[in-house]
Amino acid sequence: MTPTPDPGAAAERTRLAWRRTGLSATAVGLLAARPAFRPGAGVLAWLIAALAMAGWVAMIALAYRRSHGLRSAPPRPGRRLIPVYALLAAGLAVLGGLVVML
Repeated sequence: MTPTPDPGAAAERTRLAWRRTGLSATAVGLLAARPAFRPGAGVLAWLIAALAMAGWVAMIALAYRRSHGLRSAPPRPGRRLIPVYALLAAGLAVLGGLVVML
């Protein structure tokens, strides 16, 4: 008896990984926006918060699109989404560094 591969399980695991990544992006976006809400926050803090929220929206939209592509049968490849998502994650890391420096 030979085991048969289950492509549905792999797509489901990947879809759940995209969901976890979106949740962690939510936490990072909220932490990056937090300094803008302290008393006496300057324009730079508000600009960083706005950029963090824009990056968060883009990341959530891409994760949703990729998750939707994984639900189809057969799952669609995410050739262009993954590099864009990586660039957005790097951009949020840079914004996080700016928040630490404030």
